[in-house]
Amino acid sequence: MKILVIGNGGREHALAWKLLQAPNVQQVTCIPGNGGTASLKHCQNLPLNVEDFEGIGRFALVNGMGLIVIGPEAPLAAGMTDYLRHQHLTVFGPTRLGAQIEASKAWAKALMQEAHIPTARAAVFTEKEAAQAYVQAQGAPIVVKADGLAAGKGVTVAATIAEAQAAIATMFEGQFGKAGERVVIEEYLTGQEVSVLALTDGITIRPLLPAQDHKRIGEGDTGLNTGGMGAYAPAPIVTPALMHRIQTEILEPTIAALQNRKIDYCGVLFAGLMITPEGDPKVIEFNCRFGDPETQAILPLLETPLDELLLACAQKRLADQPPLVWKAGAAACVVMAADGYPGGFRKGDRITGTDDAEAQGAMVFHAGTQIKQQALVTDGGRVLGVTATGDTVDAAIAQAYAAVNSIHFEGAYYRRDIGDRVRTAESTSS
Repeated sequence: MKILVIGNGGREHALAWKLLQAPNVQQVTCIPGNGGTASLKHCQNLPLNVEDFEGIGRFALVNGMGLIVIGPEAPLAAGMTDYLRHQHLTVFGPTRLGAQIEASKAWAKALMQEAHIPTARAAVFTEKEAAQAYVQAQGAPIVVKADGLAAGKGVTVAATIAEAQAAIATMFEGQFGKAGERVVIEEYLTGQEVSVLALTDGITIRPLLPAQDHKRIGEGDTGLNTGGMGAYAPAPIVTPALMHRIQTEILEPTIAALQNRKIDYCGVLFAGLMITPEGDPKVIEFNCRFGDPETQAILPLLETPLDELLLACAQKRLADQPPLVWKAGAAACVVMAADGYPGGFRKGDRITGTDDAEAQGAMVFHAGTQIKQQALVTDGGRVLGVTATGDTVDAAIAQAYAAVNSIHFEGAYYRRDIGDRVRTAESTSS
């Protein structure tokens, strides 16, 4: 089977890498791909714009693509699945209506309230003054979110009323364009954040291993929000009993609520959860696609052929698939970013040492890279996701950092505390 992967980030590199391990997959094409996907055996990049639905559809039809996997949220929200399905192509990824679960936080919040899914109390505003008055009445800490897609950066966890008021003002002044024309203000939840990515065909839903991400740019979870600076899986905080609650109290009711709205949701339902100090799971937000960098930590542990799972979702037969098989141990991903990220950053710096890192057993997933004049160079804010496996999270993290130390580019930045909470717990229990 030939598979088409849409996107150019670390998530898409990891998807292509894992799909190519399946015995039934002959070739993967990435649109547009990056420097890492270009180097994979039996993988090619095609320099089309992800907004070119017509060109992508024509390529898929002419070249006999058996499955199209859409990575990023933006083309999903723009209706890429709808268009390609209309061309009688097989697609893994929700329709435009389904993608609203990420594309509009207000829409998702209303869905959760209808389905009685545990989540933070919230209010939605279209005017700055009303939003600021609400914050003044509620107090701080409080969470301010742009309603629409903002590349993972449209959330401010405000410690003070003044910080919340400033975030509201900048959103309504156009910081995130149309994404900030509506603002969602939520109560502040305490606990540990967990990412649960689940595969669904719109009827059956199966979770992958739980992961924990590190969103803030600074060590100790300080500074600005990013797309994610590192992740590990499985997350020990999610016990089998807790996963059962997540399945029955969150995942299954969400699919049922989508069905009640006549939405055929096929793809990933990504639940960003807060596990409260009492041990209860609450939804912070939903995403309509694979997480990044969670995917880079989850897929190296998956034994079940990925193509079989995604195709089963697209063909409405996920219930017929045997239980997922996982490797023992853990995996961890450390993101190496360009200097200045998540603000302005430079591009075009040469990257060296990736071969040395892989020789140590690490998987180097490219996010913002290109090959120019036969040299690998930086081409984005998050440049690489360096992933390693081990018997424990501690061992996987140590191996990932050893590999990171082999890689060099001008101004490279990475957090040095990925997985510290778990590593401390493991050290205490040993």
